[in-house]
Amino acid sequence: MELAKIGERELISHIAKSFSKGKDTVIIGAGEDDCAVLDMGGEDYLLVTTDMLHEETDFPLRMTGWQIGWMSVAVNLSDLASKGARPLGVLMAMGIPSDTELLFIDEVAKGMDDCATAFGTCMIGGDTGEHDELIMAGTALGTVKKEQLVRRKGAKKGDLVCVTGIPGRAGAALLALDRKLRVSQEMLKPLFEPMPRIKEGMALVESGSVSSMMDISDGLALSLHDMSKASGLGFRIYEDKLPALPGIKGLKSRDLLDAAVFTGGDFELLFTVPEEKLGAAKKACDFTVIGEVIESGVLIERGGAVEELKAKGYEHFKHA
Repeated sequence: MELAKIGERELISHIAKSFSKGKDTVIIGAGEDDCAVLDMGGEDYLLVTTDMLHEETDFPLRMTGWQIGWMSVAVNLSDLASKGARPLGVLMAMGIPSDTELLFIDEVAKGMDDCATAFGTCMIGGDTGEHDELIMAGTALGTVKKEQLVRRKGAKKGDLVCVTGIPGRAGAALLALDRKLRVSQEMLKPLFEPMPRIKEGMALVESGSVSSMMDISDGLALSLHDMSKASGLGFRIYEDKLPALPGIKGLKSRDLLDAAVFTGGDFELLFTVPEEKLGAAKKACDFTVIGEVIESGVLIERGGAVEELKAKGYEHFKHA
């Protein structure tokens, strides 16, 4: 079967079946969550995550070398944020065309270091090799207290569905670029310089208020379906509760809604909170309540009508 027919999520699940799981060390293994979770003894879990970005598919032409470095680190830190982890360090393997200017690599390295430093960690190593396009494959390490570990599963019926920031800002900017619309540098920042929610993730798990959590880098809709599959429950969100996206001249309101729900690139946190713990969660960080956990299905209410929210968003291999 061709990979285009199954997509990245099914491919990862398929590959993970071939792996042996450590008897006691591996608490969460390959394909189960945003990070692998290892028990190394002591009061903390060790978290490990990796992400690979490609020049052709992940780096728009207007991105600078510094922004490429920043994003390559940020995408990995975002996975740690979804577990409320404290970052320990980042490694980066780089596939580089041989005709690349050294000055450009200096810019990429500076972007990596600036991102790691901004979120309380550092670059600790990596590798380089020759490739026909720029490839950035990062690995991030972090820790979390064992009693504070939050997974994609864990939501209960009646829990509130919440999200940090404004989902869709990166998607709206990319859509504007694709349509050759004029976009300010400020509007492009969420796309080119995403901010992983490390501080917010740590504060939320320390508050003890979160029942499940993940990031929405592949889009809100796909993330809701991922959490639904993990928990065995459903979600109902409300269009009029979604944070309002700033307008971009040339984009219609329907474009903005699609960006908020279906496009990836936002490193916001999607999480569930029992209603009685909402106050504790609000003391941890700013967020918006956009829905609730239900028995089954992933639904959206718009204009008084309820419809299925399809599992549509960015997924490698599966482009249809």
